Amino acid sequence: MLLSLGIRDFVLIERLDFEIGSGLSVLTGETGAGKSILLDSLSLALGGRAEGGVVRKGATQAVITAEFDVPADHVARHLARSRDIDVDGTLVLRRIVTDEGRSRASINGSAVSVGVLREIGAALAEIQGQFEGHGLLDAGTHRGLLDEFGQTGSLRQMVATAYAAWRRAASARADAIASAAEAAAEEDYLRQSLDELNGFDAKPGEELTLASQRTMLQQRDRVVEALTAAAAELEGERGAESQLARALRVLTRLGPQAGTELEPAIAALDRAAAEIADGMAALTRLISSDSFAEGRLEAIEERLFALRALARKHQVLPDALAELHQKMSEQLAAIEDGGDRLARLAEAEAAARAAYIDHAASLTAARVKAAARLDRAVMQELGPLKLEKARFRTSLQTLSESDWGAEGVERVVFEIATNPGVEPGPLDRIASGGELSRFMLALKLVLVGSNPVPTLVFDEVDSGIGGAVAAAVGERLAILARRLQVLVVTHSPQVAALGAHHWLVAKRQAKGMTVSSVELLDEAARREEIARMLSGATITEEARAAADSLLAGRLVA
Repeated sequence: MLLSLGIRDFVLIERLDFEIGSGLSVLTGETGAGKSILLDSLSLALGGRAEGGVVRKGATQAVITAEFDVPADHVARHLARSRDIDVDGTLVLRRIVTDEGRSRASINGSAVSVGVLREIGAALAEIQGQFEGHGLLDAGTHRGLLDEFGQTGSLRQMVATAYAAWRRAASARADAIASAAEAAAEEDYLRQSLDELNGFDAKPGEELTLASQRTMLQQRDRVVEALTAAAAELEGERGAESQLARALRVLTRLGPQAGTELEPAIAALDRAAAEIADGMAALTRLISSDSFAEGRLEAIEERLFALRALARKHQVLPDALAELHQKMSEQLAAIEDGGDRLARLAEAEAAARAAYIDHAASLTAARVKAAARLDRAVMQELGPLKLEKARFRTSLQTLSESDWGAEGVERVVFEIATNPGVEPGPLDRIASGGELSRFMLALKLVLVGSNPVPTLVFDEVDSGIGGAVAAAVGERLAILARRLQVLVVTHSPQVAALGAHHWLVAKRQAKGMTVSSVELLDEAARREEIARMLSGATITEEARAAADSLLAGRLVA
């Protein structure tokens, strides 16, 4: 709930620290005293639109601070945590507006955009004016509110999952159709290119291998000469192979005389002799191999240049020719596959669509039942609010298939009719100001368990009504305040008398300037304020007696 509201240099308010209690709080005062300024400042702290004109004359900036306390698992804390905002303790929303109209926002000391402030603020408090185009008057919220009321969470999740699967299947089929059309248009080119690539059979890394071989073959004579010289050093009468053999014969004859200590040396020389023999054989094979045959250089260069030319033709790197070959083979296979693959994808899409429709139908059925219960509940609230002849209806309007989505196949709209025989219509187009306020209150009462917002603010919900109707409104506000924190700006003494806390907003002159102030009234001051509301500027004893009666009714309730 809202714990406090701090206001600095905002319109007519120089400095105000406003601590709010739980239950029903009422704000009264003469017209023009600044009651709506308080709500405007709270709206600013919640992310409302800012203008330079809100800064008090003579000041350079206005600062609004709203402190909220909500449970650890509240959606506002989750939203703040997802943006790396410290959520330990209370949530402090701050908005600064300069006299030039520039704005800054923060939550718990972390700078945030106004959009983030608005998103988190919407989860903390809702300001309900008579003709605001948001909250319950925004038809875009009605489907979600009905689902929360009907507790359709599991069905909504199944519909969302099925919709995502259907979209994936549809996308896969569309991609396949586009790919097949593109491939079919290039079929002749594909076949010719594949014939060429099949005949060439390029391998990844082949360019580097060929280039290395070409470099070596360009020095063929020098390489062969070096290989031959190396072989000569190893073989012949004076070669390493012959000398090693003689050394082994000498050591072998000494064997019986030297004992076992000579055996490691003989073994090592044996291994060396074997390695030299292997090396000689390798050199002989290399010298006589085709690697250095006449014409080998020309063959290598021909393959290398052809490889590079083929890569340029297809506008890829030489190492990508093998991948291109594979891709073209798959494209041609898709063409040759005919409609089989497309048919399979179409079947998969149809199955996914059918599954979505099945889950959406279950959700629709649950919404129809929830709508009937919601309508009955709201109608029960209209009687005490003196709207007995009015009618409330939750309308489920089927969408065209192009508008189906993860939330189902219908939109939900709350509708009302204020007179018998008149077809219900949208809330904000049918009711007058006073009627609309009472409809809003009835809906709030019914949907209180479906809305996580802990603080509700009503701006003159009793406008245009009085007497018994105002008393009924006050009673319903008091009932609502048992579940939520409710703030009401009111001109009705019947409503004001039912508040758990009563604040008086007044306007006075200070240092040649007009300023607004807020005072928490004790019982005596409250009696006088309600008497003023009943009688006007001149407070009579009869008005005080009537105020006593209204306050006594609150104590009895």
